[in-house]
Amino acid sequence: MSIEIKRIYDQTDAGDGKRILVDRLWPRGMTKERAALYLWMKDIAPSPALRVWFGGDPKKFDEFSRRYMEELDTDPTKQGAVSQLLEICRNEKLTILYASREPLINHAIIIMNYLQKKLADGTEAGQGSRT
Repeated sequence: MSIEIKRIYDQTDAGDGKRILVDRLWPRGMTKERAALYLWMKDIAPSPALRVWFGGDPKKFDEFSRRYMEELDTDPTKQGAVSQLLEICRNEKLTILYASREPLINHAIIIMNYLQKKLADGTEAGQGSRT
């Protein structure tokens, strides 16, 4: 299992594994060829209402993280995307791509941490522990 996050504008690398964009909107100035994506999962991005509420405010990041993880746990579309990402993680390296200029305050970090916790706990999105 290997998960990494990377800004989509960063140089692609042969070791990136499956490159998956997790933004709702296509990044400005980025061509599909340069992006070298395996998938574009726009449905896993935070809901428009949550994104607008957050507005990139660092003071709101903890609450944004909590609310976004709640969306990942309860939204059926996001749960399907999480399951797909977990399946990829189990078999090969996953690079989660984002466009934000903020390397420490973005939803890709939340997705990566969420996936790592699910893998460590042996749980799937929206499910309890498998015991």
